[in-house]
Amino acid sequence: MSTDRSAPRAESAPADTLGVPGPRGTDEPAAYVAAPPGAGPSREERGRRDRKARRTRETMAAAALRLTLAHGFAALAVEDVTDAADVSRRTFSRHFGSREDAVLDCLRADFARINEALAARPATEPPVAAYRAAVAAWLHDPDPEHPAWHRRPGMRDLFVLIDEEPALTAAFRRIAVTEEERSIRLVAARLGLHPETDLRPAVAVGLGVAALHAATRTWVRDPAGDLPTLLDRAFDLAAAEPPS
Repeated sequence: MSTDRSAPRAESAPADTLGVPGPRGTDEPAAYVAAPPGAGPSREERGRRDRKARRTRETMAAAALRLTLAHGFAALAVEDVTDAADVSRRTFSRHFGSREDAVLDCLRADFARINEALAARPATEPPVAAYRAAVAAWLHDPDPEHPAWHRRPGMRDLFVLIDEEPALTAAFRRIAVTEEERSIRLVAARLGLHPETDLRPAVAVGLGVAALHAATRTWVRDPAGDLPTLLDRAFDLAAAEPPS
């Protein structure tokens, strides 16, 4: 007795399912498959999650800074930040390794914005000029949610606290060094140089960073100081040989 071993013809799939075309040149209908259960989120979903995580981080950082300026760093507890931001301790730990990291996160974000502007500078621009232009772009960015230091309340007081509180001093240095290393890698890539073995990227970035820190130091200590003017003067001095 013979047996028909041919596969049965697939049934039509619902109109709203996604189809994969069948073999070319056959009458077989498309094979309809569902998305695999382990498929990751779509690009749109990832973008939405990233924006939500960024807003949560910024809310916690703003709360940490506000509480520190109001009551002092010694009085700040992680629970104060999580209560003010209405998040869990676990959420805080997912974003920050310490209280000082949360308090200074706005500065980390500012240095990151300078690096973003540096990465966007024309490749033919000399590295110190590119760093100066990147700082200027950050300084004059009209974004009301992320103003530069001279347009943001409490920033002079924060820098004073950084000088006075050892934990904040150490955290600020770590943040500054990390972002400076990123600047060096960006400049090295622009010049086609090795960031670890060639001095030129580190020297160029060092000049720009020194100008930024010197201008900020004077602005913090001189209530009448204007940060944009001080930065222009500091970069002019960095370009002079020797400064005078």
